[in-house]
Amino acid sequence: MYIGLLQIYFIVPWLASCFRQSGARVVVSARTYADFTPQATFDIKKCDLHKLEEGPPLQAMLSREEGLQYYRTMQTMRRMELKADQLYKQKIIRGFCHLYDGQEACAVGIEAGINLSDHLITAYRAHAYTLTRGGTVREIMAELTGRRGGIAKGKGGSMHMYTKNFYGGNGIVGAQVPLGAGVALACKYLGKNELCVCLYGDGAANQGQIFETYNMASLWKLPCIFICENNKYGMGTSVERAAASTDYYKRGDFIPGLRVDGMDILCVREATKFAAEHCRSGKGPILMELQTYRYHGHSMSDPGVSYRTREEIQEVRSKSDPISMLKDRMLSNNMASVEELKEIDVEVRKEIEDAAQFATTDPEPPLDDLCNHIFYNNPPMEVRGTNPWTKLKSVS
Repeated sequence: MYIGLLQIYFIVPWLASCFRQSGARVVVSARTYADFTPQATFDIKKCDLHKLEEGPPLQAMLSREEGLQYYRTMQTMRRMELKADQLYKQKIIRGFCHLYDGQEACAVGIEAGINLSDHLITAYRAHAYTLTRGGTVREIMAELTGRRGGIAKGKGGSMHMYTKNFYGGNGIVGAQVPLGAGVALACKYLGKNELCVCLYGDGAANQGQIFETYNMASLWKLPCIFICENNKYGMGTSVERAAASTDYYKRGDFIPGLRVDGMDILCVREATKFAAEHCRSGKGPILMELQTYRYHGHSMSDPGVSYRTREEIQEVRSKSDPISMLKDRMLSNNMASVEELKEIDVEVRKEIEDAAQFATTDPEPPLDDLCNHIFYNNPPMEVRGTNPWTKLKSVS
């Protein structure tokens, strides 16, 4: 059966070529789902461990459906961020804007290892997590342009996006970490077997409030996964110049830790599943360091090449790109065809273009909406404006 399929796979294109050369028209049916490998097992990189006897598995199983979904989501993130770059340079998006391209395997891998009922909080590089947590591309793009149809109704912008069980988007370096521990405390208090994923970057890893949070989370055995997305540079400073120890996965001291290849979605997924099981079993917090890389600068105001070379960026793109890595795995194991993945690329591009069109034509929120949603489920109230004589109304 397998040899027969291989013969069909190679002979049909040859016959079609012969017909074309003779001037005849031929219609060849597309490959069916039965032609593809439904699932495959891949070797993945071993995690470095801290205070753990065993770590995540060294092999990961990937189904065809999972692979296609991961590919589509990561491509959507990549294209969305590239479109944000374009709109920012056109001065349609203004203010702070931190892009996530290059780090897609982190967001998609983490989401694949937890449940949507679990909770997540991150810093200001938040567009991708808004998408994985249930936001739409239209809502995210409209928020970036400050429009009424944005996910925070145009009043939050790049750093302040929220969805159910996703608490942002936080602009103060490291401040989301103690907030995430508070969410984990609520998970434990309510007894729903949920956890909180609390993300921060290598630039925030030296913050004192993070170490205070480690201590409290360990004392109270909070179901919290602390994740350091180590993209090698905190703003324009390399980790070697900023930290006496770059073993961020050991920073929890008394908290177990993992160092993970953050460019491999399967590594991230399996490590997150391992960490989630650790938390749900009542063992308390765990720390993960995801070794990743951002292609853009720290923010749109940073060209990203004054403290690193273009050759360094290109080398990572050519050798470790998370989307290319997944694509190569699927193609080399007959889990998808080149044409199928190209079709996904076309659909993603169209979705991004449609979202950008919406984000540039949707109206801005009116001034009357400025003070709405200050409180939840509160009676309408007056809010002082820029002077004592200006009154604005706030509605929950």
